[in-house]
Amino acid sequence: MPENTTRARRDIGRYVSDALRDRYFAACEAVYALGAPARSETDVETSFGTTHVYRYGSADPAAEERTPVVLIHGSGGCSAQWYPNTPALSAERPVYALDTPGDPGRSVHREPMWQPERAAQWMDEALDALGLDRVHLVGSSYGGWLVINQAHLRPGRLASVTALDPGGLEKVGLRFFVWIFASLFATFAPKALRPRLAAWLEQPVLVVPELRTMVRTGVRAFRIRRPAPLPLSDAQLGSIRTPFHLIMGKRSLLVHPQRQLERVPRLIPGARAEIIAATGHGPQIDHPDLVNARMLAFMEDADSLAPSSDPGAAGA
Repeated sequence: MPENTTRARRDIGRYVSDALRDRYFAACEAVYALGAPARSETDVETSFGTTHVYRYGSADPAAEERTPVVLIHGSGGCSAQWYPNTPALSAERPVYALDTPGDPGRSVHREPMWQPERAAQWMDEALDALGLDRVHLVGSSYGGWLVINQAHLRPGRLASVTALDPGGLEKVGLRFFVWIFASLFATFAPKALRPRLAAWLEQPVLVVPELRTMVRTGVRAFRIRRPAPLPLSDAQLGSIRTPFHLIMGKRSLLVHPQRQLERVPRLIPGARAEIIAATGHGPQIDHPDLVNARMLAFMEDADSLAPSSDPGAAGA
């Protein structure tokens, strides 16, 4: 790919240079290696660009017949963020991890899609291109906003939604941005100090060398061009009828966990909400065994309550 010499659009995420992009991809590969090996990778076309997709699977034919899981990562990262979760999830179900256009990753962003209707259209088009008629959708942080937004606007193919310390429930406050910047500066701290800073900031990035390198390289390599998403209103959340699972870190700085523990089940009929202790914004990274087990149990319950259908009909 030649170096980009044209003027960059201000509403499209982009890499600063091909050299930094390639360095970021190499850092991502080191993180992917910590999780389950992808069975395959593919690109699907949407109205907003090319979406790169990682497919994980099990050697168990019965697991491959279950309704698949689709993973949507957080802002500023890629599907490598799911390395603590892909082994357990793919042992039980087919798993697809999507690199969101507009974030660093292998997707190619061509049209803005930060608006709720466009974001929902992108996801629907990507799932359609993958041949997935029914999925369990899981999103973290900004990806949490994407999956909640999907349940609100285009729930037709959703078997369930799991939102991990998500955006979309509250306006992103100053305390969250302070934490982001403090965490980034802490990645430059001497190695001996990083465990203490990681505990203080609830930031696992500091103690996983491969993850630290990926995050630092991504910040240098990629420019995100979108505003923070606006939270869904009570009425919008109340419109959701998809089985809904909310998991938050007790010390989250993105949401107020106790507030949402009461609010979400009150607004969304049948919603399950829980708080994970000893973690902040990354419960699925800090406590993967616990969170993986909770997610899989919720999906199993959602499937058991769904209308009877051919378990292989999801296009896994």
